[in-house]
Amino acid sequence: MDFKIKSGDITKAKTPCLILGVYAKHKLSAPAKAVDSASGGALSALLKRGDMIGRSASCLVAYDLPGIAAERVLLLGLGKRKELNRITFDKAFTTALARLSEISVTNALVALPEPPAGMDLYLLVRHALLLASHLGYRYEHTKEQAEDAPPVLKGLSFLVANKADSAIATRAAAHGQAIAEGVALTRDLGNLPGNICTPSYLAEQALGLGKRYDSLKVEVLEETDMEKLGMGSLLSVSRGSREPAKFIIMHYKGQAKPDKDAKPIVLVGKGLTFDAGGISIKPSEAMDEMKYDMAGGASVFGAMVAACEMQLPIELIGVVPSSENLPDGAANKPGDIVKSMSGQTIEILNTDAEGRLILCDALTYVERFDPALVVDMATLTGACIVALGRHPSGLFTADDALAAEISEAGEAAADRVWRLPLWDDYQQQLDSNFADMANIGGRDGGAITAAAFLSRYTKKYLWAHLDIAGTAWVTGKPKGATGRPVGLLSELLIRRAGVDT
Repeated sequence: MDFKIKSGDITKAKTPCLILGVYAKHKLSAPAKAVDSASGGALSALLKRGDMIGRSASCLVAYDLPGIAAERVLLLGLGKRKELNRITFDKAFTTALARLSEISVTNALVALPEPPAGMDLYLLVRHALLLASHLGYRYEHTKEQAEDAPPVLKGLSFLVANKADSAIATRAAAHGQAIAEGVALTRDLGNLPGNICTPSYLAEQALGLGKRYDSLKVEVLEETDMEKLGMGSLLSVSRGSREPAKFIIMHYKGQAKPDKDAKPIVLVGKGLTFDAGGISIKPSEAMDEMKYDMAGGASVFGAMVAACEMQLPIELIGVVPSSENLPDGAANKPGDIVKSMSGQTIEILNTDAEGRLILCDALTYVERFDPALVVDMATLTGACIVALGRHPSGLFTADDALAAEISEAGEAAADRVWRLPLWDDYQQQLDSNFADMANIGGRDGGAITAAAFLSRYTKKYLWAHLDIAGTAWVTGKPKGATGRPVGLLSELLIRRAGVDT
């Protein structure tokens, strides 16, 4: 989708459709008032007829208004001005975009209202762009769109009042497009079937990004390399699959003159390209959705693309341990004991708790980068969905300041998290009679004990864990990858880079 920022006289703006906001009780937004005045009160006359009163998410399309260059005007109900927030804006803007599709409009101009509560112009433009991109996404890798499918919006422009606002909006649009590209890649990878999106496929995609961006260097470790490093935990998972595991490292340096004292930010993502549960096999119902068990790894890809596109002045390393988890004669068995790269031994009580087995070796590996911060994300536990539903991702960290930083970034990016405890009280649930730890801690607090397991491998750096089991994928019909938490990660990186917004 093509996004542009425009300024100037709204009455002279040529566009197939001009979108204007209307508040409750027929109150026009500032841009709508300008159009109403230039058209001799045409909008006020329409509203007085009672076809629209400004109720949130209502729409009214008017054609050939006198004195207005736009072919048509779409009046969008925003509800009460004092009650307009991100959620109500999303609902209204989604309705407007759906209406454009119904009337076969593929290019439109939005005259933005005043930013809703909690948002400024930068966030409003970026958020509107990302929402339009998200709704316009189409999966086409293995399925052609129907001939009678509704038209897709190809161009969306935003009209701002002056040059100062234009500079802010232009920066917001550039960032939004970069993040949207990362989100789209993450969704594509998550939606691809497991017979296509294998660990080798992910490695190929990473190498392709390395060729695309001069600032990105990519290395892929093979199983022989992992054996030499002592990644016994990760390799124990891949033994049950004919697909070889891959350990993907993407290193981005966006500073023209790097600060020698600066430490990199590291993102680690679980890359299970298909999870049947291993010997502890999952129920057959909805097992097809386990192709998205690599959503954490996919989000690392998306965040790396966003950083490259925004040319953020930071050093960023993305690490994706990738494997399949299938039942086989060589697969892990309940009761097996494996040795992780850290030297700690793990008793495998449930082979379906495999994500932590590949992540723990990755979390040990990244110590060599002496990171300023490590954030891992994984579709780790169904228990997190039970605890939080599908709205926020679960956040775990022992550092209060980091928890606040990530939570604030999530709020700004409309990609929210909710912090769950990571107290030492839970560690005893991982006790084992035969190894340094078990890979599960029982039914109680399953998401927390999973995070507690990972915490044992993160003692040497600042760390946070995101459980995205409930947010990376929409289940049922329709279903598919959401691209989360690329928005959150991108906002966190923008803030860490100190980029103006």
